[in-house]
Amino acid sequence: MDHRREAGYTLDSQREPDARHDEGFLAAAIEQARLGADEGGVPIGAALVADGRVLGVGRNRRVQLGSPIRHGETDALEAAGRLPAAVYRRATMYTTLSPCDMCTGAILLYGIPRVVIGENETFLGGEQLLRSRGVEVVNLRSEECVALMRQFIKHHPELWNEDIGED
Repeated sequence: MDHRREAGYTLDSQREPDARHDEGFLAAAIEQARLGADEGGVPIGAALVADGRVLGVGRNRRVQLGSPIRHGETDALEAAGRLPAAVYRRATMYTTLSPCDMCTGAILLYGIPRVVIGENETFLGGEQLLRSRGVEVVNLRSEECVALMRQFIKHHPELWNEDIGED
């Protein structure tokens, strides 16, 4: 399935979205998180955006695909497909939850300069590492994102602990 077509989110301008557009693009990630929850997976979604348009969206599909690496951010990168390095260098990764170490590494590997997260109350990932490497990290403190994760953690602690590598 082509996740780029699923997203349907664009801006009229051809420049990188600014803070005024962050909530709109985070909505694409939240939609993916909800789809993941409906599929029985971990409700974390992501969207890779450049030049005012969504290049790919993804959701944590570790459970659905039996994959150890399909987190929201890596799924969005996969959905976007191969891109020139210059595209990544002007992109923003939108994610409903603070990125884990693996997703932080992918963001750094591709030189994505900006990450917008929905929340970091339920999990604090590699934000400090991202900032130390010059990545702008914006936390929108979305109550909707917090509620999604709190409900999931309450009802599926074993899946959550598996997802973050805990016993």
